[in-house]
Amino acid sequence: MKFVKEGKEVFAADGANLRLKALENQIDLYTLVGKMMNCGGYGQCGTCIVEVTEGMDNLSPRTDAENRKLKKKPDNYRLACQTLVHGPVSVVTKPG
Repeated sequence: MKFVKEGKEVFAADGANLRLKALENQIDLYTLVGKMMNCGGYGQCGTCIVEVTEGMDNLSPRTDAENRKLKKKPDNYRLACQTLVHGPVSVVTKPG
């Protein structure tokens, strides 16, 4: 799994949660508001948005929570807390 802005590549086991892998590897997913107001990974706040630049097919399908929170966002935007990784993927943190 590659974090584009950070220039960091990390190993993720099949089925790893994208948010947890980012946090384990000191990758900052949150803007200032998100740091104070994130829901802790339950798909409720929408502050852990990432843009998938490569490997979209290697991710779990969007959840209902993502469909609600990302209605007006491009298809390659995901909530890191709701996304499971099943192969090589590149993401951009804090897109937009």
